[in-house]
Amino acid sequence: MVQTAGNTQTQNPISNLEYDFLTVLHNKAEAIKAYDTYINDAQQAGSQPCVELFQKLRQSDIEHAKEIRHHLQEVMQKGKM
Repeated sequence: MVQTAGNTQTQNPISNLEYDFLTVLHNKAEAIKAYDTYINDAQQAGSQPCVELFQKLRQSDIEHAKEIRHHLQEVMQKGKM
């Protein structure tokens, strides 16, 4: 709930936790998409160690996104974890 002028409360359409998890999930999704560009750049530069690191980081973000999505589903269903 948000405090408004006059000390009345209004209901938000989503909780702070839902917003937080949605924001983090969105940021992870953007990062995952960006890694494709970074991997291509590293391939064009002929840097296999950089390709492998970007692939590793991308996979880590994929796993994080899955975990965040699970938490978001729980928060949306129960209002908390």
